[in-house]
Amino acid sequence: MDIYSEEIAINSEGFSEIKNVTSRVSTIAKESGFNEGIVHIFPIGSTASISTIEFEPALVQDMKDKLEEFAPHDQKTRHGETWGDDNGFSHMRATMMGPGITVPLHNGKLVLGTWQQIVLLNHDNRKRDRRLFIQVIGKS
Repeated sequence: MDIYSEEIAINSEGFSEIKNVTSRVSTIAKESGFNEGIVHIFPIGSTASISTIEFEPALVQDMKDKLEEFAPHDQKTRHGETWGDDNGFSHMRATMMGPGITVPLHNGKLVLGTWQQIVLLNHDNRKRDRRLFIQVIGKS
């Protein structure tokens, strides 16, 4: 087994904006040269998540609405009171969703369902260039 790693930056608006990163991850998987293995996608920072979703506008909005119900952006938090950054909600959303995911690599391609895309969710309360660390473990 060998390891191929790459870090990328994705510009995001915040407040749980959902960005489709499937093509970027797929390109990195291909660049690894591996036919079989796993691809791990990890957001660097405590206010972002990686997941999969059918990336279409109605479902993306439904997801954002549910995250707002779960941890409203205007809800007072001890974290916000302590640090004055009012982003306690973003930490809670990221923690509950989990930071990263692992996707199988088979015959040189990501194993994803027809409508399944890999997405970055920037939960923070501001624009950010989110950094993703992508690590491919596999063999040719």
